[in-house]
Amino acid sequence: MQFDTDPHPEIREAIFKLCDSFGLNYWLECDNDERFPTEFFAALREGGWTGIYFPQEFGGSGSSFTAAVTMIQAIAESGSGWTGGGSIHHYLFTPHPIVVYGTPEQKRRFLPPLAQGIERPCMALTEPNTGLDTTRLSTRALRSGDHYIMNGEKVWTTGAMIADRMLVLARTRPVQETPRPIDGLTLFYTAIDRRYVDVRPIKKHGYQANASCQVLINDLPVPVQDRIGEEGKGFRYLLDGLNPERVTAAAMAVGVGRFVVKKASVYATERVVFGRPIGQNQAVQLPLAQCWAELEAANLMVYKAAAMYDAGLPCGVEANAAKFLAAEAAQKACRQAMITHGGFGFAKEFHVERLLREIMIPVLAPVAQSLALCYIAERELGMPKSY
Repeated sequence: MQFDTDPHPEIREAIFKLCDSFGLNYWLECDNDERFPTEFFAALREGGWTGIYFPQEFGGSGSSFTAAVTMIQAIAESGSGWTGGGSIHHYLFTPHPIVVYGTPEQKRRFLPPLAQGIERPCMALTEPNTGLDTTRLSTRALRSGDHYIMNGEKVWTTGAMIADRMLVLARTRPVQETPRPIDGLTLFYTAIDRRYVDVRPIKKHGYQANASCQVLINDLPVPVQDRIGEEGKGFRYLLDGLNPERVTAAAMAVGVGRFVVKKASVYATERVVFGRPIGQNQAVQLPLAQCWAELEAANLMVYKAAAMYDAGLPCGVEANAAKFLAAEAAQKACRQAMITHGGFGFAKEFHVERLLREIMIPVLAPVAQSLALCYIAERELGMPKSY
């Protein structure tokens, strides 16, 4: 199987041109003010980028996942980081279970507003007492006529403050009554009715422009027609969104890493101390060169995973490997960029410290680094499950 690490140069060029209208200070202001980049999102929507990965029959451009990965990597690489990329990333993986498993009626109802950027989605999976053990979640949805009544609590639901709908996983059958823990979980894509849903932002370390939230669900009526696929099979459907989420996070991480390495290299070339550019010292240039090499290696896995997903091939191992490698390389690059800038790297006006804060996101999510390795050990190396 062949894949290309620069499959859509025209997308990169178009995105960089769009991002040029939003300087680095724009992203800093959004972060400082804890304000969603509304103007940037509007520009993406007007350019048709929100629909890049939606089928043409539902208002999208029908592009490949690889094209979508190229787009969001370029957004992050422009210097926006998660502040810019996070404004559109849910459009690339959250709705995909609907595309694959939704009924024709659901696709007609849900997909066009998403492709046009009119409605905003979020993904409500993680719970405070289950973490990554999704099969043990406690949010319940009990059938009552033509509705389900949902109760529970979700955390780290990024974008819930401004989202119109949420892709939410809930248990419709007690785990004690199921053959396996993954059974009895049902997937819904439903409106966030604020009369029954209390959304509270979580104060956090970085990525202040898009609130990550605690979501309290109290007797939320969910129409049966908002259920995706069959009852009790939601975890299987969800997998069609999880691998793209990991690849997307990896692509953004590589983008951030590339930006900071380039920025640090320019600074090291221009900064003169003791009569010579600091970049002339091997102690400065070699770590940055190593960061570049590690980022490009991670990028190979990003595009391999994306190409395999487009080809309909199993790509769980590659998606987890891409996420692991990219997060490690990008975090190292951000740290080295701050060291290269010295004290100025600690100053907000040089923009490195914002990206260093944001790069902790792919280290922690959407899956822990240790669990990404556990997945590879089990699925690729044939080792026994460790958790």
